[in-house]
Amino acid sequence: MAEAVALVELWRSGMVESRHRGHAVICDGTGAVLDAWGDPGAVIYPRSSVKMIQALPLVESGAADAAGLDDAELALACASHEGAPVHVTLVAAWLDRLGLSEADLLCGAQPSRDRAERRRMLLAGEAPSQLHNNCSGKHAGFLTLARHLGAGSDYNDPGHPVQRAIRAAFEAVTGQPSPCLGIDGCSAPNFATTMHGLARAMAVFANARPDAAEPRTRAAARLTGAMLAHPDLVAGEGRACTELMRAMDGRVAVKTGAEGVFVAILPDRRLGVAVKIEDGATRAAEAAIAGLLIRLGVLDPDHPATLRRLGGPIRNWRGIVTGEIRLAPGFG
Repeated sequence: MAEAVALVELWRSGMVESRHRGHAVICDGTGAVLDAWGDPGAVIYPRSSVKMIQALPLVESGAADAAGLDDAELALACASHEGAPVHVTLVAAWLDRLGLSEADLLCGAQPSRDRAERRRMLLAGEAPSQLHNNCSGKHAGFLTLARHLGAGSDYNDPGHPVQRAIRAAFEAVTGQPSPCLGIDGCSAPNFATTMHGLARAMAVFANARPDAAEPRTRAAARLTGAMLAHPDLVAGEGRACTELMRAMDGRVAVKTGAEGVFVAILPDRRLGVAVKIEDGATRAAEAAIAGLLIRLGVLDPDHPATLRRLGGPIRNWRGIVTGEIRLAPGFG
């Protein structure tokens, strides 16, 4: 079994100060590995990088159509949003239309990650709610599916029909049984898979077309399209997912996950990409996915969104350039 390899380095004054090791895989539509660094068989928790997979049963079951969900709401179902007013308002309206409320969510309250909104709330003495949780859109999707299935409200239980449907979809698109599950930050199950399985799943989405015969394939295409149409809802202003998708003019969907996971869906190239940084560093995951997107010819290395993650100068508080983040030799 291969080990993690150096993917990203932090340079300061001509010396490598830090080195991030990890795994990366690129898959085509057949599920074949086109390129890999580290171990394609490494088992990981994909965390929030797989929210589009978790939303598959919502769409393929007919629940999304029955609830009248539009692309903005489907993008929120795939999102790790920052709890800005636009995100909170849309999720609240979605729940209200179903006759539900913030109290029905099971994700937990989280402070807004939008700086202006967080400051406003602090000054106003307003407590954060579950709507501000970065996973509130995903959980609104869970509630929508649970209602459609006539299932109970404890939708985070791994034995609940919602989670059983998600696991079935997850194992189908990864092409392998999940060996275990963990509980995510939002209290929902997170099914483990290999790096190969994660990249294969993203390739399934990349090859999905809206006119396909299979409901799951149409659902994958619809969710990918929703993410591409609403990059601002998938994350938020200043966030890597939003900025990188905008930089690629809606041609590639990307999604981060906690603990150094990042994925990409390339419909034009029909490729799926998965990255996992062994030490969980977000900065390294962002740099690594940017490097692979440059390698695949879909991201401009000189775009400001790229340079904020890879190759651009790191400055100290006085504006002095102190270093830069680079790809490790042999990667990207």
